Amino acid sequence: MKIAIGCDHVGLELKPCIVEHLEKRGHTVQDFGTNSYERTDYPIYGKAVAEAVASGACEKGIVLCGTGVGISIAANKIHGIRAVVCSEPYSALLSRRHNDTNVLALGARVVGSALALMIVDAWLAGKYEGGRHAKRVDMLTELDRLR
Repeated sequence: MKIAIGCDHVGLELKPCIVEHLEKRGHTVQDFGTNSYERTDYPIYGKAVAEAVASGACEKGIVLCGTGVGISIAANKIHGIRAVVCSEPYSALLSRRHNDTNVLALGARVVGSALALMIVDAWLAGKYEGGRHAKRVDMLTELDRLR
């Protein structure tokens, strides 16, 4: 799978750990920055990752900032993106199964590296179930079209 990744300066410490983990599992990772600890703005990287996913250039995306909240809001502004902030694996798994999320946001100040990798693995393991969830995902898609 080709996975886009991006972060602001706060997420930079966690990003290489996730990239290495994904590559060891056979994924291709496209890094959209930042690659500096100089203060920067998370919307830049949330947008870049989300656009790569929305365009189909990457199948999934992972974004990082201090809490995961700001960068997930930025990613969700891009048409076709369903980004989720997760701080534990169960929600990550169910976000894929029930909501067909395509971008995962993590808070580098909220989760440590070991927990972050468990969250990433759970999220990637989740497969959208459709069925009773399809109606709600269709409703989210319709809301997205209203923008």
